[in-house]
Amino acid sequence: CTGQAAAVAGGVTGGILLFVLLGIIAYLLWKKLCCLLSYEQLSSPVKTTNAICQAQATSEIQLKNTSRSRSVPFILPPRLQRQDWVDLLHEEHVQEHSDPSRIPTRSSFHSLAGAYAVGTINPELYDFPEEESERDFPEGSIGRLWFSLEYNQETEKLQVSLIKARKLQPPADSCSPLVKIYLLPDERSCFQTKTKCKTLNPQFDEDFVFQVSSKMLLHRTLKFLVYHVDKQKKHHLLGQVLFPLKNEALTGDNKLVLWRDLEKENLEPPSECGHIQFSLSYNNSLGLLTVVVLRARGLKLQEQSHAASVYVKVSLMSHQKLIKSKKTAAVVGSPNPVYNETFSFKAEQTELDTRSLSLSVLQSIKGEKTHLLGRVVVGPFMYTRGRELEHWNEMLSKPKELVKRWHALCHSM
Repeated sequence: CTGQAAAVAGGVTGGILLFVLLGIIAYLLWKKLCCLLSYEQLSSPVKTTNAICQAQATSEIQLKNTSRSRSVPFILPPRLQRQDWVDLLHEEHVQEHSDPSRIPTRSSFHSLAGAYAVGTINPELYDFPEEESERDFPEGSIGRLWFSLEYNQETEKLQVSLIKARKLQPPADSCSPLVKIYLLPDERSCFQTKTKCKTLNPQFDEDFVFQVSSKMLLHRTLKFLVYHVDKQKKHHLLGQVLFPLKNEALTGDNKLVLWRDLEKENLEPPSECGHIQFSLSYNNSLGLLTVVVLRARGLKLQEQSHAASVYVKVSLMSHQKLIKSKKTAAVVGSPNPVYNETFSFKAEQTELDTRSLSLSVLQSIKGEKTHLLGRVVVGPFMYTRGRELEHWNEMLSKPKELVKRWHALCHSM
């Protein structure tokens, strides 16, 4: 009797579970059927698509025939079915009213077969007005640079954010600009932005951080050099910005957004002694430092005489010690001599931090003492600054390539 009762109980339980399972399956099937019925088949989707194409064609024709700004079609996706929608361009009824409770929760926007153009949007209504600095450029402008500055007194860090440049003047048809940033007087290192390809209005949006104490901050100057990079990866200077930090209040942890017009670099700084032009090149595989003495001009000769000869003495130095020197041929009686002579010195790459080159322009007169007309030293940061240091660093950054520059001569170095 007990076994029969257990069997009956088991059968009843199994029947209940089976009934529940069938009920769940039936409910899921009903839900799926409701979802399928909630999508209404369009009577003529091809006609609707054609209407959209015709509306776009009409907009293009209006754009060509009038001076109005271009409008953007406002497209209604098929999931919006709360009320009747009418194509405003053709005044055609395109969709019937349906029960809002049957709006599907998902719809595909990959196809416009079920979408309708209900009007247009004028993009000019949503344009932000240009700032005056964006359109007010002086005559002869070579470009403008935007940047921001922020100084943190606790960490003693100066954050320089390079924002953008506008209306650059390239040396060729195209322009691929980059910017190098120095914190003068330190010219040993610099930050460099990424190169922006083929644009006169680059957007940089890059941040750089300099470590500088609050005591020295007001004695520093930011230097921005804007270059164009050609297909051979050579850099052509487009302009520069010099920004002394003493002119701005950076002590309140406030962020300053500034802009400055680019200025042309003074390629020939003024000098009472004249100028000399030469090229530098370093071959790291051979360990050879090459100097090509090209010409000098504006020399102040001690005596205007046919007997006066001018030559250039090139010396390789280690600290104050002379390692080796070579001379050009003498040019007689000219304040603008031309030489075009090449000299090479042995210098290993590990020795370059302690080596420098001294170029002295000398005048000799028969029977008299040789006169020093001017001198210039190029080398690493240990010995030089400014253009002389830039020339040396550019030589190191372009191995086996001749880097040519003018330099101002002076008596005391």
